[in-house]
Amino acid sequence: MELTAMVDAYRTVTDELFATIDTVLGGLDDDTVNAVPEVPGVNSVFVLVTHLRGVVADWGAGRIGGAAISRDRDAEFEASGTVEQARADLEWMRRRLTGYARLGLTLGVHHEVPVGSDRADADTASPELTVLHLLRELAQHTGQMQITADLVRAGGR
Repeated sequence: MELTAMVDAYRTVTDELFATIDTVLGGLDDDTVNAVPEVPGVNSVFVLVTHLRGVVADWGAGRIGGAAISRDRDAEFEASGTVEQARADLEWMRRRLTGYARLGLTLGVHHEVPVGSDRADADTASPELTVLHLLRELAQHTGQMQITADLVRAGGR
């Protein structure tokens, strides 16, 4: 598959995932976006959006783009805020992710180790793996947001 076709396909899939996140956020208010269901290990939708922005910044802007990233991964899991703030993070990711994919697939990676990664092969991940890792994280956390929002609306059950 040629690069342009791959990046176009990547954009299509990420746009679908971002639209799903937008729909999830549309069904929440400032209280429910921060609500944590009574299920061990589950995070609020706001935490998941915040963490996902951290991933995109770390692996996209940092690893691919070579930007100096200051990331506090642990703080991402304690974050709280408004639906408007979550939507701003979503738009930040939406504007950048495909560009990081194109950059990574054409010019490679420019920083060896993502700041907050718990991935064992983060320091040796190829440009292709880096780009696909970003897509995997986006898909995984989008699904978690959908389930979390469903649980919150059902009263945490």
